[in-house]
Amino acid sequence: MTAEPPRLTPRFDFRGFRVRVAEYANVEERGRFLLDTFGSGPWLWDTPDELRFGKEERELVGAEFQIAGEAAARDDSARLPATPPVHPGGLRADEVRDFRLEVTTELCRSPGDTMLTCLRDLDVLDEPLDARIGIAPGMALLIRHGTVVGWSLTDPARYLTTGFAAPDPAPPAPATRLLFTACMDVITTPLLDEVRRRNPAALATLRNLDHTLRTQPEDRHRADALLAFIGELVEDHGNG
Repeated sequence: MTAEPPRLTPRFDFRGFRVRVAEYANVEERGRFLLDTFGSGPWLWDTPDELRFGKEERELVGAEFQIAGEAAARDDSARLPATPPVHPGGLRADEVRDFRLEVTTELCRSPGDTMLTCLRDLDVLDEPLDARIGIAPGMALLIRHGTVVGWSLTDPARYLTTGFAAPDPAPPAPATRLLFTACMDVITTPLLDEVRRRNPAALATLRNLDHTLRTQPEDRHRADALLAFIGELVEDHGNG
């Protein structure tokens, strides 16, 4: 662990359901970034989570995490430990070599979605954590026995964006926070399955959410980030 975390801001690409902590702003820059760094990264059809390190100083320079598509039960989410507190810092690799960081499988949503926590599996909840390393504002790695067993994003609505764009630096509007939770419900509950089955009640809920996102007069950058996914669902299934 290093004393200073990378000076980067998380980007929550809602349409892709992933969080990026990196400087690249498009696909071409991402390709160059992967060539110039080492660590956990994509290979052919294999898409693990990513921790990337600079080849010279071997310090963490970026990360990308996929969000599990189904939320854990509320009782399991309530078991998330509150300690230890987040300690800001970076990481330094022992040596220059690639490795694999498995994607997490369990998504824990806090009340009001003030924090999203993704875990390797629910067994992580059975023992205390050794550390929470804050690698960026709101973003922490969960550590046990020297291994990354999950990560968390505090105030995820703040970091909503589309693709590789930087998030709006202003705080989210209260209406955006409510819409964010409604959109999370679409993705992480059986509602999405009902939409795909063209259940009339589910489609009505989806169309209403789409309309609200399109007509929200404030915080348009975040509303459009949510709409990128919800609008696509309406196009694919909304005529049922």
